[in-house]
Amino acid sequence: MKKVAIYGQSYSISAEKEIQTLLKILKEHNIVSFIEKEFYELLIAGNNLDEKYSTFSRFSDLDASFDVLFTLGGDGTILRAVTYIRDLNIPILGINTGRLGFLATINKTAIEESIHLLLNGDYTIQERTLLTVKTDPITNKFSELDFALNEVTIARKNTTSMIGVNTCLNEEYLTNYWADGLIIATPTGSTGYSLSCNGPVISPDSKNVVITPIAPHNLNARPMVIADDTQIKLTIDSREKDFLISLDSRITTVEKNTIVYIEKAPFTIKSIIPKNQSFLQTLRTKLLWGEDTRNETNL
Repeated sequence: MKKVAIYGQSYSISAEKEIQTLLKILKEHNIVSFIEKEFYELLIAGNNLDEKYSTFSRFSDLDASFDVLFTLGGDGTILRAVTYIRDLNIPILGINTGRLGFLATINKTAIEESIHLLLNGDYTIQERTLLTVKTDPITNKFSELDFALNEVTIARKNTTSMIGVNTCLNEEYLTNYWADGLIIATPTGSTGYSLSCNGPVISPDSKNVVITPIAPHNLNARPMVIADDTQIKLTIDSREKDFLISLDSRITTVEKNTIVYIEKAPFTIKSIIPKNQSFLQTLRTKLLWGEDTRNETNL
C-alpha cells in the first residue's frame, strides 16, 4: 500500500482523534494520503492537521493508482464515497464514527489493529453488487450517477394516497404493488431501508436482489428475492403527476408516465474485510442477535 484516499462528511467533524490516528499510522509507513477537499478544509478550520495534504474533489481526480479509499463516518459516508470511485476498483475500508454501521464496520478503537492487518495482507475483498437505472423517456436527472449500492426506491410524492407500481421481471408481469412505494435492494442494501420494511437480510456475496413493498395495501404482498441478473421494469400509477426515484441518498422527481428499468450494474464495489471482522459478526453486533441469555455458551 503506497497511496490512499480519505473521505469524510464535509458538513460536520466528529472524528478528530480518528483522522489523526489514521494519518499518523499511514505516515509511519510512508503511505501518501489524499483527503477529499471539503473534508480537508473542515479539518484545517478545526486545527486538526499538523501538515498539508494533497486533495481530491471529484471522480476524475482519482485513478487506479490509489490502493485504498478510507472513509470516516457511517454507512451514509460510504454511499457518498462510492460516487468518487465508481468503476475504478479502488477498495473501500470504512471506519465507523457514527452509530449503526453494516458497511463501515471498523470500530474507532480498532483503527490501528485493522490497518496493520491490511498492511500484512490479513484481509479479504468482498465484491458488492450495484444497481443501475434507466428510464423511458430518457431523463438525465441522475446524469452519470445512475447507480446505487444500497437500493433504488420508487415513492409517492406530494400525496397521502398510495401509488401503484406495476412490476415486470424479464418482461413477464409479476404484480401491481399498491403501496407507499417499492424498494429494489442489493444484498448490501438488504440491511438498510428494505430491512425496516420487513425485507430479509441477504448475505453480501449472494447473487440476488430483493423487491420490498413499502406499507403495501394488498396485505398478501411480501418481499421477494430474485436473481440479480433479472431485468426489472416498473410503471407507476398515481393521482399525482410525479413520483420520486431515489438511488441511495440521491433523489429526483420523475413524471408518472415514465417507465423505469432497473438491472445489475456492470461493475462492483470492493469492500475490504480485515480478518478481525466478518458479516456474521456484524449482524450479531448490530442487530443484537444472541442477546437472549439462553444463547450464552462457554466458548
